[in-house]
Amino acid sequence: MAHTGDSPVALLVEDDEAARDLATALIEETDLDVIACSSAEDALAVLERGDVTVAMVIADTHLSGAMDGAALARTVEDRWPEVRLVVTSEAREEGRTEIPPHAVYMRKPWLPLELLRQAERATLTARAA
Repeated sequence: MAHTGDSPVALLVEDDEAARDLATALIEETDLDVIACSSAEDALAVLERGDVTVAMVIADTHLSGAMDGAALARTVEDRWPEVRLVVTSEAREEGRTEIPPHAVYMRKPWLPLELLRQAERATLTARAA
């Protein structure tokens, strides 16, 4: 779904196309629009534009490009502390200590219900702001 301009956004950062498509389809069932990116650099460009209300960033720890998902999460926490952070990884513990303390860690393959729950929490937070 393209961003309509009024709805809060889930910024999905995933370089695996199948996982990105599934997560996008699930999140589109909530009140969040989805902007999907395949790299942390693309996600930062969206955040820096400032023309969208990003309620949630979902990032895989392993991303192609210079910045991984944990570094993206730390950057988001520093610059946009109001944004809900969800970090995913296939590894059991790898990178978990590298993510910000308030970020939610979801091991892949994540459960669709858990992803929807995180999206709903981000929607409630965005509405309250």
